[in-house]
Amino acid sequence: MKKRKAAGWMGKVKFNASGLVPAIVADRRGEVLMLAWMNAAALGLTAHTGLAHFYSRSRRKLWKKGEESGHVQRVREIRLDCDGDAVLLLVRQEGPGACHTGFRSCFHRALRRGRWRVCGKRRFDPRKVYRK
Repeated sequence: MKKRKAAGWMGKVKFNASGLVPAIVADRRGEVLMLAWMNAAALGLTAHTGLAHFYSRSRRKLWKKGEESGHVQRVREIRLDCDGDAVLLLVRQEGPGACHTGFRSCFHRALRRGRWRVCGKRRFDPRKVYRK
């Protein structure tokens, strides 16, 4: 059976064999807040609602950023890289952070002298925010 190509703007996105594309999320200053995965439904919902939606590979389901924490990401712009195989979301992060561990950015560790060291401050207590 032939794979049907998506029409319009979505047809330019090269999803991998699992139907996913990596999505880099950055704020207006250019700070990278997180990397997540999107399937066509998540990308479509993001474009339609203006709120970041992703696909959880571990839970195998769509999720909206902030659905539990309230720390939503309002999408200002969606960009596609030159190869069409990565998406960049430029967002306004609402709430103290994007990382489920309590930091503003998921990239809060830096390799220094051969060890990973925390280079940011925890902004919230995840145990108080997430229902797990």
